Amino acid sequence: MSGFLTLPEAPAFVLANATLPAISLAKATGFDAREGLVTADITIENGRIGAITAPGAAPAALPAADLRGGMVWPIFTDMHTHIDKGHIWERRRNPDGTFMGALENVRADREANWSADDIAARMEFSLKCAYAHGTGLLRTHIDSLPPQHEISFEVFSDIREKWADRIELQAVALFAIDMIFEPFFDDLVALLKRRNGLIGGVTQMLPDLDARLDRLFQAAGEAGLDIDLHVDETEDREVLTLGRIAEAKLRNKFEGAVTVGHCCSLARQDEDTARRTIERVAEAEIAVVSLPMCNMYLQDRHQGVTPRWRGVTLFKELTAAGIKTAVASDNTRDPFYAYGDLDPVEVIREAVRILQLDHPLDDTPRIITRTPAEILGRAERGVIAKGGPANLVLFSARRWSEFLSRPQADRIVMRNGMGIDRSLPDYRELDPLMDK
Repeated sequence: MSGFLTLPEAPAFVLANATLPAISLAKATGFDAREGLVTADITIENGRIGAITAPGAAPAALPAADLRGGMVWPIFTDMHTHIDKGHIWERRRNPDGTFMGALENVRADREANWSADDIAARMEFSLKCAYAHGTGLLRTHIDSLPPQHEISFEVFSDIREKWADRIELQAVALFAIDMIFEPFFDDLVALLKRRNGLIGGVTQMLPDLDARLDRLFQAAGEAGLDIDLHVDETEDREVLTLGRIAEAKLRNKFEGAVTVGHCCSLARQDEDTARRTIERVAEAEIAVVSLPMCNMYLQDRHQGVTPRWRGVTLFKELTAAGIKTAVASDNTRDPFYAYGDLDPVEVIREAVRILQLDHPLDDTPRIITRTPAEILGRAERGVIAKGGPANLVLFSARRWSEFLSRPQADRIVMRNGMGIDRSLPDYRELDPLMDK
């Protein structure tokens, strides 16, 4: 086990002098927070959290690991990824880095190479990375154009079962809603019901958008499926489907959970339009996930021209309206985003910079822990709680500037009270796939 300290080899021990984000405590009463951080001792008993007490109050008879003020976080939730298309960059690049270039090159690679074995190998690689970085809950969108949906969801189901004791996995079918009135859609809904998936899709400014959204919400309601959509991933001010989605949820009295991702064009609207849209999203109780790294990479990219805007949604305004907001990795080393490693620490570090989520940083840890876990229906995974499993991420960083200034490569990931092997998979493992 790599890291900055050695954990005691005992069934019960103390993580002494730890610094915890107050927002990550299930119960923060009795602790004085400074910059959203509290100090505590954490007692670990047989793989679970026995107590969270003031420093020095833990049983003196137990062996202790002194963190010397180092941070302790709950394990992470990465709620919007694409592990079915991840790590194809060396095989199918995006020469101009544009959104259309990404679409075209992913399509070409999917049609040429996405066999069950190919997808399984790349999903495995992605999950090894996510696990080593400290992720315990992950939702992926899966390209679901026929016949790919049958292949990819069967692979995903096998992977989900195999990884169940390490990362809890959820999957969303990704398709263009211009197919929603075709027989394929009924087959897809039936597949998702069998495979315990979610209905997704990419919304577009179609003349009959409302009718298509009604069909989507009605089908989801009848099948008992939640919804997670790709929305307004463009700089085009004329594209704004977000408000129409909120109207459709209310109109259809849909009782399931609805999440929307990207919502980039919201930031291009005038103040009145943006305010009205946000109010409607809040009324409909729709959650929003921002993908700052991918959005900054793709949006406002024009050959030979410096980008003028950051590409992200109105994150602070959505949060202020009471909407559940989070950030996530999105694409990893594919034509939509050439970089990334499914590391939530990288995601939050870049989100703070891009979205200016600092000054103060008190509640910022929630965007990769507490809030995305709540959105995904697994609230218990996003907090540190007495009696809960000792699934924690330990850092040598003591304060915000230390945490956000380095990649925290020496972190310790603890699962059920024990440090895991954090060795990352070698990219050479993917070489046989890249030679196609």
